[in-house]
Amino acid sequence: MKILSYLLVYRRFLLIVLTPLLLLPLPLIIKTKEAECAYTLFVVAIFWLTESLPLAVSALLPAFMFPLFGIMESKKVASAYFNDFHLLLIGVICLATSIEKWNFHKRVALRMVMLVGVNPAWLMLGFMVSCAFLSMWLSNTSATAMVMPIVEAVAQQIIRAEAEADALETSCSNGSINPALELDENIGECESSDCKKKEKQVNGYCDNNAGSTVCTVEKENEKEKEQQNLPPADTGRKSREDKYSGIFKVMSLCVAYSATIGGLTTITGTSTNLIFAEHFNKRYPGCQCINFGSWFILSIPITVIILLLSWIWLQWLFLGFDFKNMFKCGKKKTAREEASAQVIQEEYKKLGPISCPEIVTLILFILMTLLWFTRDPGFIPGWSSLFPKYKGYATDSTTALVIGLLFFIIPAKTFSRTSNGENAVFGYTPLITWKEFQSCMPWEIAILVGGGFALAEGCEESKLSEWVANKLTPLGSLPLWLIILISCLIVTSVTEVASNPATITIFLPILSPLAEAIHVNPLFILIPATFCTSFAFLLPVANPANAIVFSYGHLAIMDMVKAGLGINIIGVAVVMLAIMTWIVPIFDLYTYPSWAPIIPSTNTTGL
Repeated sequence: MKILSYLLVYRRFLLIVLTPLLLLPLPLIIKTKEAECAYTLFVVAIFWLTESLPLAVSALLPAFMFPLFGIMESKKVASAYFNDFHLLLIGVICLATSIEKWNFHKRVALRMVMLVGVNPAWLMLGFMVSCAFLSMWLSNTSATAMVMPIVEAVAQQIIRAEAEADALETSCSNGSINPALELDENIGECESSDCKKKEKQVNGYCDNNAGSTVCTVEKENEKEKEQQNLPPADTGRKSREDKYSGIFKVMSLCVAYSATIGGLTTITGTSTNLIFAEHFNKRYPGCQCINFGSWFILSIPITVIILLLSWIWLQWLFLGFDFKNMFKCGKKKTAREEASAQVIQEEYKKLGPISCPEIVTLILFILMTLLWFTRDPGFIPGWSSLFPKYKGYATDSTTALVIGLLFFIIPAKTFSRTSNGENAVFGYTPLITWKEFQSCMPWEIAILVGGGFALAEGCEESKLSEWVANKLTPLGSLPLWLIILISCLIVTSVTEVASNPATITIFLPILSPLAEAIHVNPLFILIPATFCTSFAFLLPVANPANAIVFSYGHLAIMDMVKAGLGINIIGVAVVMLAIMTWIVPIFDLYTYPSWAPIIPSTNTTGL
């Protein structure tokens, strides 16, 4: 037993040591550049999937392995670690830093929720839309971390309102002469049990996810035993508590899932989209079809459909979908709805009037978005056509950097008049500082992406990608839709246990040669795979957004598995529908493009 315990403790160390040693026969026996590159690729991929080393550290392995194997010079490998992608990321993070610093994201989220109303179904939709919108421009993790405390505050207010309503009902049925006193006692009991346990987690996360899961399961079992011996009145109260528990679960899950779904909409919404765009533009420089505008056009219908279907699925799974009550006009608000409206309005009032930095951030945000859309929209000449001598020089990163630099220049504070009418002078402070930018900049993702680009270049230099393409040619005998579906299911399965950026970085160099080998437009396979890489809905460890929501203690793992499985199926089905219908004319997918390399194949897909 001691040996097993030691192995368990040092499993990561053993994996780090044994993986290169066990794979070492590959380059020693097959003494070719392809085998040496494959050895590097396998080692890095295993480290990424198991996370035995930090992702960024594993991404640095090609920087010394490729020069030692004679695949690429050190200078050439180093240049792959910083690309146009990183400049775009810097500009976007400048915007995100300012939005988070001045609480503009919280104002947007609360305003959206106030617009849709406080009916549980519509409240849930309001949180989903606001969180999805924020995750288009911020990271999914940031959007979830910002919206979840608001959801938690609403949930706590619902508990108090329902306890108050139950207390009033009890006092009336018992003929109490002092309902106010009885009300206070009931509310006190609530606060001493469930409410206090939940309030502890409003502004923080649980220390142990597994422990919270065990506690949740034990509580549910205890409730089932107690319910068997309860009188009818208490049984009714227990059923209401179960219903409210369902509300907390569905509101928690809707935040995590909508953050992930919203990130699909824009190139900058999630790291997987950025990695795909940079990989594609670098592998196929002759195609300038993937930019902010074209991606938004193809993805917005996918996002909207998945978001609406997810809303219906979660509503049906946890609360039941009651069309009659949802769309009934003039219905009087319940105590729960009044409580939700009150806490949301109070949270919004705390923000105060919109500040000058928020206004400037909003203006720069709109300006950045407009410049992205109008650079090269496709159906009309964009502003990049004003520089015909330098066609293709300006990219989305150019816009992001120009706007991003303005956040370091524009002052955050202006003059204000004092009581005696004089102007008060403030020290010059820009909208964001370098320290604040550094705290938001995901350096791990930046290095991880650089390592992926280095691997891709190594595969090209060593001819490994050409060898893979030749071996994949027989897959051309399968129907195209089946090839796309298989690739989507594989990617979706892997991304549940590996990080999304690592998954897309591993699969892009494999799927690109596959498309070339079967003589199919690479976008036909790469776009669905990119979308499906984000479909990590099943487990708390699948992505940070799931982990944040799970840490609040409202969910059991099986709750997330049941809900996530349905959304995974919805997501893959919608992506398959999109790639076979409205995305086809956008990129003329049924025609093999001139910008893709021509590889002799035995394609029988009939395209």
